Amino acid sequence: MNLEITAIPALRDNYVWLLEHPGSRAAAVVDPGEAGPVLDAISRRRLELAAIIVTHHHHDHVGGIAALRARFPVRVFGPAAEIIPQSTDAVAEGDAVIIAEMGLDLRAMWVPGHTLGAMAYCGDGVVFTGDTLFAAGCGRLFEGTPAQMHASLGRLAALPDETRVYCGHEYTLANLRFAATVEPGNAAIARRLERSRELRARGAPTLPSTIALERQTNPFLRTNDAEVQRAAEMYCGHALSDATEVFAILREWKNRY
Repeated sequence: MNLEITAIPALRDNYVWLLEHPGSRAAAVVDPGEAGPVLDAISRRRLELAAIIVTHHHHDHVGGIAALRARFPVRVFGPAAEIIPQSTDAVAEGDAVIIAEMGLDLRAMWVPGHTLGAMAYCGDGVVFTGDTLFAAGCGRLFEGTPAQMHASLGRLAALPDETRVYCGHEYTLANLRFAATVEPGNAAIARRLERSRELRARGAPTLPSTIALERQTNPFLRTNDAEVQRAAEMYCGHALSDATEVFAILREWKNRY
């Protein structure tokens, strides 16, 4: 996929992802929570919006769709099981998102947990995870169960190591501080926290991540690790029988952290 992918900061801590094809004026955006920053970026780059891609229905991911389509009446790809404003292409597990003028070819992956219909979009070495998988963390369970979210994260963790991860929020520092509490002996977490602090100090995004880095530093992908299991059991005060229970306790712990 010969694409340039740029983070457009939006709202308080959201990222809208701008996808450009070098040599073409066509562009797509992922999860436009507001229109203004997207329109500004498109104007500066002299681009034409060709598509909108949506991971889930929460307002901070769809709030800009109407204003964008008033200017660019483009296709809107979003989860079939959710109500997405002005959706034109309802996607389900395994469906293709193809924008020919950009050479864009992604596949939808159903990842329930944060919401019941949430989709990730992956292909050619990238994955857009919305609020399912964050850098060093995961989304809250607003609609799904711990078992659903744990399974969804497992599917994402099974992608190739080098897959670049583009998620919906700049939550990395807070997530890494929690990860360091869970695994104080994990040197990879300490290194990532230092690097992320340097990036944020100069106003740069901490993203994209990679699947390999998430496996090393994200406690929600490390529920089979003995240290993570012990930390979860110490937090809740009793033994846990499997990785899904460990995940559920970690998510409860993070909610209160």
